[in-house]
Amino acid sequence: MKRSDVIEMFTRLREFNPQPTTELEYTTPFELLVAVILSAQATDVGVNKATRRLYPVANTPQAILDLGEEGLKRHIASIGLFNAKARNVIATCRILVDQHGGEVPREREALEALPGVGRKTANVILNTAFGEPTIAVDTHIFRVANRTGLAKGRNVREVEDKLLRVIPAEFRQDAHHWLILHGRYVCKARKPDCPTCLIRDLCSYRHKTAGPAPITPG
Repeated sequence: MKRSDVIEMFTRLREFNPQPTTELEYTTPFELLVAVILSAQATDVGVNKATRRLYPVANTPQAILDLGEEGLKRHIASIGLFNAKARNVIATCRILVDQHGGEVPREREALEALPGVGRKTANVILNTAFGEPTIAVDTHIFRVANRTGLAKGRNVREVEDKLLRVIPAEFRQDAHHWLILHGRYVCKARKPDCPTCLIRDLCSYRHKTAGPAPITPG
């Protein structure tokens, strides 16, 4: 995708949604961290239902440790893989209390050392909780980046590195949210909603679904 098209793409996404953010509900970096750990192979809606039950009872590392693994499971049992996730959350809370004074670290290396936290989760925390211009490439962003021609790659790290190179600095902070929301609601996996897409004319996808093109901002 040409640089001028990249700028136009993000200009339109910004005009449509000036302040994008995650759909996970949280009030602190720790609440976001737990929500992201729970969100693996689960929907944000499902995670939010569970954390609405959990956080009024325990929303700090020590409070969750006091709740215990079995107590935590009772609050998150509606989420897939809840047994493994409960173990990871408890282990993460122990490290946060023992090594970080009960606070979520702002360094990638320290984040990725937490159980259940990989590069993608670390990127979400760095971007959403701490305002770093990182991009967490999930299935939605991977699809949008490849379909549109914005940043084609064979794996998530390749796409992430390309996105960080091609997205201008002024858009980088919010790019993660614009792309994930676009993939979730417009550029869907099985049947992209091309007729309503704001960036349809900039996209290189060869199998666009039929319908009248939308009126783009101008």
